[in-house]
Amino acid sequence: MVLADGAGTPLGAYLDSASPSEVRLVEETLKTVSVRRLGPGRPRSRPERLIADRGYDSNAVRASLAARGIEPIIPARRNNEVATHQDGRRLRRYRRRWIIERTIGWLGYFRRLTVRWDRLMETYGGFFHMACALITLRKLLRVVK
Repeated sequence: MVLADGAGTPLGAYLDSASPSEVRLVEETLKTVSVRRLGPGRPRSRPERLIADRGYDSNAVRASLAARGIEPIIPARRNNEVATHQDGRRLRRYRRRWIIERTIGWLGYFRRLTVRWDRLMETYGGFFHMACALITLRKLLRVVK
């Protein structure tokens, strides 16, 4: 699970086995976010909005995000006829989801992550975080030039 900003820079990530659904991993992923403020104060730990795909479609997830002050932008599945905290006007922002897909594509350039030769989660996690750091460094170097 990767959480990225509007430019595709990875802000937080949570690694787990492939079996749990995305709905169960949302809270753990949000706990990993810590973005430094420009001025004094604690680092920001929650985004203004969360754009997610239909895998996160759950009224409980939407309610918990809204309770934390995070605007959920999650399209409903066809069988979910009573999707709460849903506004059609806000779903227009869903078209920006390509940014996170691009970030996941950047992670796919690192063959060791794609093939997953590592058996231990600690080893895989180390290489995953190193890949995120390299992506962030590349983005920073483009800004400086």
